[in-house]
Amino acid sequence: MAGFPGTEPGSGNEVLFERRGHLGVVTLNRPKAVNALTLGMVTAMLDQLTAWADDDAVATVLVRGAGDRGLCAGGDIVAIYRDMVEEAGRTPAFWSAEYRLNSLIAGYPKPYVAFMDGLVLGGGVGISAHGSVRVVTERTRTGMPETTIGFVPDVGGTWLLAKSPGETGTHSALTGAHLSGADALFLGLADHFVPSGSLPALAEALESSTTDAAVGRFTQEPPASALEGQRDWIDAAYASDDAEEIVRRLRGAGSDAAAAADTIGAKSPTAVKVTLESLRRARGLTLDEALEQEFRVGLRCLAGPDFREGIRAQVVDKDRNPRWKPATLSEVHAADVERFFAPLRGLELNLQPKETDHV
Repeated sequence: MAGFPGTEPGSGNEVLFERRGHLGVVTLNRPKAVNALTLGMVTAMLDQLTAWADDDAVATVLVRGAGDRGLCAGGDIVAIYRDMVEEAGRTPAFWSAEYRLNSLIAGYPKPYVAFMDGLVLGGGVGISAHGSVRVVTERTRTGMPETTIGFVPDVGGTWLLAKSPGETGTHSALTGAHLSGADALFLGLADHFVPSGSLPALAEALESSTTDAAVGRFTQEPPASALEGQRDWIDAAYASDDAEEIVRRLRGAGSDAAAAADTIGAKSPTAVKVTLESLRRARGLTLDEALEQEFRVGLRCLAGPDFREGIRAQVVDKDRNPRWKPATLSEVHAADVERFFAPLRGLELNLQPKETDHV
């Protein structure tokens, strides 16, 4: 997608900002990388969204992706891999800015419309599913696939999925499955279904109409959610807080459930157990508290072997044959999991405002 007239100065080429009528438009502009997020993109979005929050000329904000492959495939994990190899220490700064952006979006004072068309994975969920008006299409393929690369759902993903109906969020997180737009609606990650061909007209309507009126004109009844139809066995199998017990239950619950067990069995055992514990702990947290927890867990993943190995196997060497350490769920003990949640020394994210901040 080419640049637009009225692009804000200093926005760079990876993310574009423009105003059309009373609509502020954010366009992620790395189509060859499915608009994967970089620190520069996140920082630019933080700055522009903060400015637009106090700009009376902007009534609504829209975020969308350039190209035809999707809104955003997540954070730039190749950059994270290079950072780990080089031991440069850049990733914590990226996550800190990204999670602050997620928090800003969740509390944004104006309608924040996200076009969740095509691929919307990982960090793409963070810049969309925390918004107030989340639009999916028949092309939507969304989810939190982090266990595939030895990582744990972040960008508030543990908090979002912990609130999904029954244990469907647990199933989605542990398997890392790609979800349809209808599934996203069922999980609570989206609000409206609009055919992808109607998105340009919806964007134009947002320039002058109220958000409710514009979205209401184009929203259609979504297809049925496959995930909703599987809820009985999902709720029964994933009710346990023990990952090995979940897999045992899945093995005895039919072909679809057995396939889910096979999928979980291919993931990083450490990531599976830490993800399950993260989801359970997120049930009693605010979003900001969950983001702080995810930051703590993420830094521990950076220091361990599986995150680096998972990225290598999936997107660097692409052999799809990660060598997890430990290799089985039974070798990951409760004490190993607990260490991921231990307080950091001087490195906490601390999104929560302190009383002294206002003195």
